[in-house]
Amino acid sequence: MADDRLRVITGPTAAGKSALALALAERFPITIVSADSRQVYRDFDIGTAKPTLEERARVPHAGIDVGALAERGAAAAGAAMAARAIEDARARGTTPVVVGGTGFYVRALTAPLFAEPPLDAERRRALQRELDRLPTEELRRWCRALDPARAHLGRTQLLRAIEVALLTGTPISRWHASARRTDTIEARYLVVDPGAPLRERIAQRVEAMFAAGWEAEVARLDATVPDAAPAWNATGYSAVRDLVRGRTSRAAATERIVIDTRQYAKRQRTWFRHQLRDQPVTWLDPTTPGALDRAVRWWLGE
Repeated sequence: MADDRLRVITGPTAAGKSALALALAERFPITIVSADSRQVYRDFDIGTAKPTLEERARVPHAGIDVGALAERGAAAAGAAMAARAIEDARARGTTPVVVGGTGFYVRALTAPLFAEPPLDAERRRALQRELDRLPTEELRRWCRALDPARAHLGRTQLLRAIEVALLTGTPISRWHASARRTDTIEARYLVVDPGAPLRERIAQRVEAMFAAGWEAEVARLDATVPDAAPAWNATGYSAVRDLVRGRTSRAAATERIVIDTRQYAKRQRTWFRHQLRDQPVTWLDPTTPGALDRAVRWWLGE
């Protein structure tokens, strides 16, 4: 009997998820649904490792370039659009596969955590203006006081946790427990992770991004995108913006990006271990011989 559960390919950044999904697309009719919160923003391309236009022409992609640069809610909108894309792909006769390492997206698509609490729009905008001025570590300190269970997450999730705690009086972690939704999607997971070599893969990818014109991309964006736009929170972009503005050197920016990316990968691995603990998971090192054959067997449900 065929396994009709939603297929999800996830893993830490730079692990090789997209390359594996494209390889599978050579064998099966696939629509790739992005689970990367950074790729929703138009024009932020190189530093978010978006699939190229050629790749998008070869294999249908959804959930990319769907959010305005200044929208705080673009990530949530992207997740909602991705959910619709799953149904659209099936209607067209292709198999949707969710690909990406953003835990929020993966969870939002497969097991929505809670019914969204209502937030006063005017109060939220005023609070956002104040929070956007704060460095990430200051936000983390706020979150430790307001919702400690969320304090290890990235900037976007920290902002959301603080907003909900302050504007509703209840931490997100408590909303998760008391207002859990039941409209879940059964999924099975392929977690792609090369292990220790990931550290060097991250460094190599950062260098490749600079070679591909990341600095020039950021210079164009810096001319039109406001400093407070959430799109700048994508890993590495603020460091390259400082480089473009002459506030740091190329070497210092590179080091900062590599360190930040490795820390992000560590947080992702923690999320996979805890959140997917009771889920049907296949772990795959993409660098080992026969990795693609094992991915094909996973795809077929063998």
